Amino acid sequence: MKIIYMLGGVGFSLLFLVVLFVPLEKTFPAKAGQKFLRPEWWTDLFFFLGQYLVWGGLVLWLLTYFGSWVDGVVPATFRASVAAQAWWVQGLEVVVLSDFCIYWAHRLQHRVGWLWRFHSIHHSAEHLDLLAAHREHPLDTVYTMGIINLPAFILGFPLETLAGFLAFRGIWAIYIHSNVRLPIGPLRWFIGAPELHHWHHEKARDAGNYANISPLMDILFGTYRCPDHEPLALGVEEPMPRSYLGQLLWPFRRNKR
Repeated sequence: MKIIYMLGGVGFSLLFLVVLFVPLEKTFPAKAGQKFLRPEWWTDLFFFLGQYLVWGGLVLWLLTYFGSWVDGVVPATFRASVAAQAWWVQGLEVVVLSDFCIYWAHRLQHRVGWLWRFHSIHHSAEHLDLLAAHREHPLDTVYTMGIINLPAFILGFPLETLAGFLAFRGIWAIYIHSNVRLPIGPLRWFIGAPELHHWHHEKARDAGNYANISPLMDILFGTYRCPDHEPLALGVEEPMPRSYLGQLLWPFRRNKR
């Protein structure tokens, strides 16, 4: 019975994303003419199912397990004062803190070879849409979610705030990977958008735009890019398996000299 509920929840989540994003992708397409069942759609569907049915729960368990180790590192009075703030203040602080942390952690993923092994799976997608954000190696997910959540947890932000932020960030990640080009004018200096993140997925490994919710970190540290057109090609330069299982095993291959 539990499995049936899980499958029902996954099906509802997929239906929700389709209803929410497909009209946007059809009305404001970044890549006109891209089909819903585009190449490697099934690979990304397996990543979606894997995240919702297996890896997502494992990641949350790991964060909870290691979170109990770091609980108490910061004085209890400081943690209590953080938790006592208004919810909107907490929300702004978590966004700024997580964006700063994930910006540098994301740059490291593109610079450090063994981190890139896992992160390159995400960048192997040659088509972006509502499913593409889910193409992520489980160990890459552990790294990213840890960087985003553990610092805020250590400082005393309550789990309710982090859970709300996590849900928002999940929808946001799907939006910036979607096949949407909806220019927002000068606001793109403050708010991330698909037109920015699509350039991050250009084939160049150091294409820039490492920030997540706001591009301010990219602007501050000189990695902001926003041409007035879509990149010609997405993906990675290196050859890589195209199947779900092949991509899960790919980072563990032995390097050939």
